[in-house]
Amino acid sequence: MTLPSTETAPTGEPGRIALYAPEFAADPHAAYRSMRRTHGPLVPVDLAPGVPATLVIGYYQARRILNDPLRFPADPRAWEKLIPATCPVRPMMEWRPNALRSGGAEHTRYRSANTHAIDQVDQHGLRALVEQVASDAIEGFRTAGSADLLTQYSFPIAFRVLSALLGCPDEIGQRIADGMAKIFDTTNADQGNLILAQAVSDLVTLRRTHPGDDITSRLALHPVRLTDEEMSHQLVTLYGAGIEPMTNLISNTILKILTDEEFSADLHAGLSTVRDALDAVLYTDPPMANYCISYPPYPVDVEGVLLPADQPVVISMAAANNDPALTEGVPAGQHGGNRAHLAWSTGPHTCPARSHAYLIAETAVTHLLDALPETDLARPAAELVWRPGPFHRALESLPVTFPAAQSAAH
Repeated sequence: MTLPSTETAPTGEPGRIALYAPEFAADPHAAYRSMRRTHGPLVPVDLAPGVPATLVIGYYQARRILNDPLRFPADPRAWEKLIPATCPVRPMMEWRPNALRSGGAEHTRYRSANTHAIDQVDQHGLRALVEQVASDAIEGFRTAGSADLLTQYSFPIAFRVLSALLGCPDEIGQRIADGMAKIFDTTNADQGNLILAQAVSDLVTLRRTHPGDDITSRLALHPVRLTDEEMSHQLVTLYGAGIEPMTNLISNTILKILTDEEFSADLHAGLSTVRDALDAVLYTDPPMANYCISYPPYPVDVEGVLLPADQPVVISMAAANNDPALTEGVPAGQHGGNRAHLAWSTGPHTCPARSHAYLIAETAVTHLLDALPETDLARPAAELVWRPGPFHRALESLPVTFPAAQSAAH
């Protein structure tokens, strides 16, 4: 039996991998392959300097942990006692009174309210909303012949669609997006947490006073009678899942279509679909690459490795999806149609908005391909920069070129 080291290790020290390092963000798949050779399915990592964790990169081990909330609960409060408030990853991991960070009866209570509020979203109306936002975004840059699709297309769609679904005015939504970006980047994360907390509190107050046909209002009116604080933390989870990951899912899928010539040819020939492209990305470069965190309350033996009590256990969806034990015999890139990937998690914390996320991303990518079919990357894919951070798989930008359309006034 081996015990992952709980000692702090500086970047580059043998035995513990720094997931926050730019080198990891630049080529995580090479890092996962190296981890697998050296450590097997359970890897000692640092999420930030002095913040040790175990990264689960084995598919079957990940599924067992995600489906075992008794030994692997999501409540981090014992861990938090040892972590300073200024820790850059703490806002992404700390306890909040919401479904993501709760278990048992409280988890059931929070999840029932969230599921009810999300399930009332009209799918036909949602598709029309995405198409309108996508069209507006393209009109803003199509005469230029170039754009950064991440900031000018993917982000506006994720931001405006989610704000509409939550009944959130632009001014509050901009503050929420700013706070969330700081938290995901783990830079100025404590400041981002404060910005986010105030903004969602303002949204709760607004919708308590002026309810509408939106998710926030439905949460407020649900029979479980969420408090203002609980309401705020449900919204933090919804925004956390709805802006950054959605922006990156759309962008990463567009990147795949622009750089994978074989897949692009199949797409144009009708042999593959945008949904297939989404699933391929959710296998290889899911927007939440490493997350689904649990905190064992006592040491737990997993296949001969003793996971320490109150130390984070992080599921690597990106690595687990590509575990050779799962992909053996499957040709590279041909995961489409098989949706066994863990990008939406599994078990009690499975994403409740999975169908909505698929619809938003599929509609956004399809609309872009229809509107600008001759789009190309503005520079080689190898020169694109991936944002550092232990949790996400996120580009800094996605510059493209396309034939400029004449303005209507021309």
